[in-house]
Amino acid sequence: MTKDVIALTPKMPDLPTLLAGLYAGGPDLGVNTAADGAVVQLCAPDGRPLVSVETPILVQVPGEATRLLDHPVEDGPVWWTEARASTAVAEAERLAGSFAGRLATVLGGTVWPPEAASTEVVPLTTDISAVPAQAMGAPAVDVLTGTTAVVIQDRPLIAMTSWLSDALRTTAASDRALQIVTPPTARLTLPTRTALRGLPNRWVVQDPEHGYYDGLSGAVLHWKNGTFTPVHDEQGTARVAEAFAPAPGTGDRQLILTLRTRHPADENLVLGRALETAFRHLTGAPPAGWSTAEPINLPWSSRQLTDLARARAPRPTWLVAIGDPGRPTLATLRILRTPAGVEEDITLALGYGGDETPPLDAIEEIATALDAEHGLVTLLTSLRAARRDLTVPPRLEAPPVPVAFTLGSDEVEAIGQSRAGHPPLGPMPTRLGPEGRPALHYVLSDGSGSRLSVFQRLIEHLKRG
Repeated sequence: MTKDVIALTPKMPDLPTLLAGLYAGGPDLGVNTAADGAVVQLCAPDGRPLVSVETPILVQVPGEATRLLDHPVEDGPVWWTEARASTAVAEAERLAGSFAGRLATVLGGTVWPPEAASTEVVPLTTDISAVPAQAMGAPAVDVLTGTTAVVIQDRPLIAMTSWLSDALRTTAASDRALQIVTPPTARLTLPTRTALRGLPNRWVVQDPEHGYYDGLSGAVLHWKNGTFTPVHDEQGTARVAEAFAPAPGTGDRQLILTLRTRHPADENLVLGRALETAFRHLTGAPPAGWSTAEPINLPWSSRQLTDLARARAPRPTWLVAIGDPGRPTLATLRILRTPAGVEEDITLALGYGGDETPPLDAIEEIATALDAEHGLVTLLTSLRAARRDLTVPPRLEAPPVPVAFTLGSDEVEAIGQSRAGHPPLGPMPTRLGPEGRPALHYVLSDGSGSRLSVFQRLIEHLKRG
């Protein structure tokens, strides 16, 4: 597998420096642009790309580079310049390393991974005419078939970078699956895990001892008819890979809040404030940063993200937000225009070690504030046994345990207070906010055992209303 190479520099790479890096292959190679100038490509003499370089990003969020690279790097604002090598040409990875090394040498930065850095000229010896043009098309895609786009990644943490985000949009538009192939040592960030949650997209783990398997379901996979599909036994049941066994317990847990808000479509509406409220109650501070992809590079600003969503409307806007490094906190936010107004779908996750207690006693207060000030529709609070750092390994993990569910006051009125307030099999809710128009908060469990059936019965009861 080919590693992407990243230059981290304190100064912005200007055009002369970028060109000096791109001529790591000597004067015979060319330079082109793609994606409306957002990607610069080092190309073979016939014009096909060998190394694709994304526009440098100024990462202003503390700890973000260290989080994504799983490797300590100097904190502070840093320019992140990522180069992706074609997997079809043997010299491409060395070219990417020389490009990044030249940037770091000129601008005084570092290269990740460190062993990839060089400043040597890398002559092209591969017969480029023998390489299929299709394999050298979109920068993020390594194999393209009629049904599937395959992306090969070899880095410790697979983030939802702009490369992957673009590949996901492109494959969805062409009715293809996106399948990411990694070694078994890789983990996903929560935004990437969310993007790959539903079929036909997959996380394909290439294990040297167990072959290929799905990193989220454990299903043994094989390449058939241009895509990775499950291997079935004689009864038609998908086999599960031995490597998908649960990891030894550490006591780590994740607190997960899944909520929806709804607002009138007003010109003075400021989005992101519900997420900010939840952050403040649970961490004592607003989000540290936000972005449309990882790395999360912009300091938190609800006004700026509102401007972005307004500019994109009526198309949905998907964002990521992160907290300070001391408390692993990560959120995804999807803003969409509906006939009922403007809705925000938010998933907020916080990580806790075995010696830390998730603040479940803060949930009622959060729910009350969200309903009173931010148009709460629903809030589901869950706990799960999972990594404190919020990353996803290719191992079996226990599903989240529903802890509490809150129904916003508008939804209570729509269902009817009598019905919503008296589920026949419990649990009886706590009334939050004004007596005449309350939100209802249902405590489902303390997180120590599964109460999924209780939650399912409650939802079915509310739906019938």
